[in-house]
This record gives sequence, C-alpha cells and structure tokens, in this order.
Amino acid sequence: MKLVNETIHLLKKEILLEWRSKYAFNGILLYVVSTVFVCYISFNLTPGFSGSSGYAVVWNVLFWIIMLFASVNAIAKSFMQESKGRLLYYYSIASPQAIILSKTIYNILLMSLISVLALLVYKIFFVKPLGDSLFYFLTVLLGSISFSTVFTMISAIASKAGNNGTLMAILSFPVIIPVILILIRLSKRAMDGIDRSFSYGDIGVLFAINAIVITTALLLFPFLWRD
Repeated sequence: MKLVNETIHLLKKEILLEWRSKYAFNGILLYVVSTVFVCYISFNLTPGFSGSSGYAVVWNVLFWIIMLFASVNAIAKSFMQESKGRLLYYYSIASPQAIILSKTIYNILLMSLISVLALLVYKIFFVKPLGDSLFYFLTVLLGSISFSTVFTMISAIASKAGNNGTLMAILSFPVIIPVILILIRLSKRAMDGIDRSFSYGDIGVLFAINAIVITTALLLFPFLWRD
C-alpha cells in the first residue's frame, strides 16, 4: 500500500509539472505534425506513388519511425532533466520502485496521448483506408506502452552514467528493434484487415517484453538509486 501511495503522489507531481510547462507535450506534438507534413509533401512530389502497391507499406513504416523518434525525444529526458538536488529529495521521501513506476506510468500516459493525436494527424494527411481501424488503434496504444517501458528504463540507466546519450542508444537498440518489427507486422495486418487471431502470438511477445523490462527496472533501479 505504501508503494501504491508513493507512486500515485509522484505520478500526480509529474502530471502537474507537465501541465504547468507543457514543454514535452508541445515540443513532441510540433515534431510529429511537422514531420508528417514534410512526409506528405515528399509523397505528393512523387507522381503516381500514392497509387502504387508499396504505398501502404511505406505509410505504415513511416508512422512507426516518426513515433520511435518522438518517443526518444519525449522519454529520454525522464531522468536526465532531474537535478541532483531533486533526486536527493526523492531519495528521502520515496522508494526507488515508486519513482521508476511513476516515471513509467507517466511516460505511458504521455506517449499514448501523443500517439493518438499523431495517428489523427497522420490520417488527415495520408488518406489510407484501414481494414481494421480498431485493431490498428490498439496496436498504436500497445506501441506507446512498449516504447515507454523500454526508454524509461534505459533513461534511468543512462542518467547514472553521466547522462550519456550514446550509452542510451546502445542499450536500447537490442530491445527496441524487435519491438518495432513486431509493431510494424501487427499494424500491417490491421491495415490489410487480416483476422486478429493471427496476431495473438505477436501481442503475447510484446506483453512478455514489457513484463521483462518492467521487472528488470524494478529489480535494477534500487541498486542504481543507491549510487
């Protein structure tokens, strides 16, 4: 119960700080809209491409590339932007598990909101009918959760290594590549309207990856926190 209360209070703090500044949300939303618009202009400058067989594949892959970099920009600074004084204050009032859980939940909420808005913006510019719109939407939410859990843990590790951005890229690469490949495969099936039962295995793999990452973060972060 103590862990739950600490997590809720820290989560409220994260949401309140973001509501006051709106720095991360506005910055990432601007990045997504501008990137989608640039892609839209580039596609329009290629005659006949919108009607080609590869248009749907490119449409889908581009969306996940945009969301990947948006996630990096939004979540990479989860711990890196915290001052040493604030971290010391957290150390005195809350457990390390509550801190990593609150950061993870906050990043999931932030990325879910950004992902939904990004999907709406993307659909405005790229009019591509989806075979299973609901399943595509659920895949986007699942992708937001996966990106958030992975990058939050990696951000925590990198922050204890002198805020080394290179280290974060190296550590996240082996985990995020399988995740994004699975998401691309799931979303492509949703675009084609393929029966959802063919995707249950990939969904299970994603849930397993998320469970492993969260468990690892809960076990590893207390040791990093003492450093």
